[in-house]
Amino acid sequence: MPLLDVGEGSTPLTPEELGDLIPNLAAREELNEWERENILRARRWALGRRNSKSDPVSDEYIRKLHDKMFDQTWKWAGCYRKTEKTIGVPVQQMREMLVTLLGDTRYWIENKTYPADEIAVRFHHRLVLIHLFPNGNGRHARMIADVVAVKLGRPVFAWGGLSLTKPGEAREKYLQALRTADGGEVVPLIEFARS
Repeated sequence: MPLLDVGEGSTPLTPEELGDLIPNLAAREELNEWERENILRARRWALGRRNSKSDPVSDEYIRKLHDKMFDQTWKWAGCYRKTEKTIGVPVQQMREMLVTLLGDTRYWIENKTYPADEIAVRFHHRLVLIHLFPNGNGRHARMIADVVAVKLGRPVFAWGGLSLTKPGEAREKYLQALRTADGGEVVPLIEFARS
């Protein structure tokens, strides 16, 4: 599959964003594998003991995690998007919506508004909805939800137990659970995250 081809629920990149690819890759499969290795290193960093005092519910951490996940892949890793996408809020609304999300999430944590899993999944859902980065938003939001869950004393999520980057039943269930959460019902997304 050529690098420009994206599946349903994936964020298409502009030619300029694609031009910021660090490795010399030609196929989507090569890119997915390269990103996977980059993400595995970031996961060890994010869930490592030395990082246990970090605050995942902060603008700084959100950008740093994305950078760690994609710093060997994209020059724009850790930088918020500057272009409109078919997914996500308009660029001019991103910062305001992020500030609101961070405040809401801090409130949920401090006041135990929801169980820990629900807090992490609601945070994940809203990050995906805002869509802060040119690409990698779903993977980033899932990893940061894992970090939040661990901070709140819960294990990491299974996220369907399969790769969600490739088309298939698990990805379709995930996308459907996200759409259901868009309508205000987060239980299917929580159930999927723990499946």
